[in-house]
Amino acid sequence: MLSRRLFLKSTALIGCSAAAHPLLSSMSFAAAPGENRLVVIILRGAMDGLDVLQPYGDPELARLRPTLAMGPAKGALDLDGFYALHPGLSALYPLWQAGELGFVPAVSTPYRDKRSHFDGQDLLEAGTGNDLPVRFRQGGWLNRLLQAMPGAMSETAYSVGVEEMLILSGKAPARSWAPDAELELSPQAQLLLDHLYHEDALFRDAAAEANQIAAETMQPERRSRADAAGLGRFAATRLNGETRIASFSVAGWDSHANQPAVIGKAMTRLSDAILALREGLGANWAKTTVLAMTEFGRTARQNGSNGTDHGTGGAMLMAGGAIRGGRVIGDWPGLGEGDLYAGRDLMPLRDVRAHAAWAMAGLYGIPRNQLETSIFPGLDMGDDPRILA
Repeated sequence: MLSRRLFLKSTALIGCSAAAHPLLSSMSFAAAPGENRLVVIILRGAMDGLDVLQPYGDPELARLRPTLAMGPAKGALDLDGFYALHPGLSALYPLWQAGELGFVPAVSTPYRDKRSHFDGQDLLEAGTGNDLPVRFRQGGWLNRLLQAMPGAMSETAYSVGVEEMLILSGKAPARSWAPDAELELSPQAQLLLDHLYHEDALFRDAAAEANQIAAETMQPERRSRADAAGLGRFAATRLNGETRIASFSVAGWDSHANQPAVIGKAMTRLSDAILALREGLGANWAKTTVLAMTEFGRTARQNGSNGTDHGTGGAMLMAGGAIRGGRVIGDWPGLGEGDLYAGRDLMPLRDVRAHAAWAMAGLYGIPRNQLETSIFPGLDMGDDPRILA
């Protein structure tokens, strides 16, 4: 009988390693009833909403940001006479013109003052508030959405990428896949794996799951790179099947210095991902809602390194054929000294979770009471912003 030591030696020879196991990643999918699709993109690093969606009609913007604020006179794309789109997202401008791109300014999670990326991202993905007991912070809000949908299939969720996401973690079943993982096993190697772990339920099930996922994703998605466009293409292939809910992340928004170069790359990745989704989904784009959100905004005033520091109020981007785009939703708090949060940040006017909750209510018919108590505990959804077409 083979020993585990011999197995490890053998698998090393055939190029299979534990590091290649795909269950540690950052894209999640879930099947759900109906034809509506929801894609949630987490923008890791605190996207500067004041730069992506520039309120150039507020005269304080140019005073606070003498080199960062551009406006239409310096290349930004005018949207409505008050806001302008950063030219780094110009590839998405045709979607704005088609009513398939929109923004919500001055939003945030309940996270305040501590300004930690890790805590902010955890809270964003958990969908809870700071004022709630720890026991309510278990799992992610997309997983709780699955539990609230009786027709959700338990094939359900798996993640792709190189980092773990909390947003779809929880009681509902989840699986994972890493775009760059090399999990190509020969038939002989698979037999070896099955034989060794036959009596070990934990490793047997994990190995079987890895083999199954690898088999499902070999053609042609296997060749997708772990870049944003690759994630978008791969997400589209799943959403064209039974999958109805997906989530992945786009990193690189932490811009303490040299902000134009830093977020320029991040904006390219974000627009690549959205355009890859749109192209890959084809006709299903018309039934798709994309929500891109970040853990917090950045300071209203630029710093001495031509960047911005951790702030509070930010912005949410929405895209898709299912949205009422071509507009900026919500009020503007102003950038005067008395308007800022803690004298330094854009004042958040609304909880970003409320917009996600209204989207889920419209897409999947989830009752408001359930959204406010179970999926986003403690949330007051307020008035319907009518995100959907």
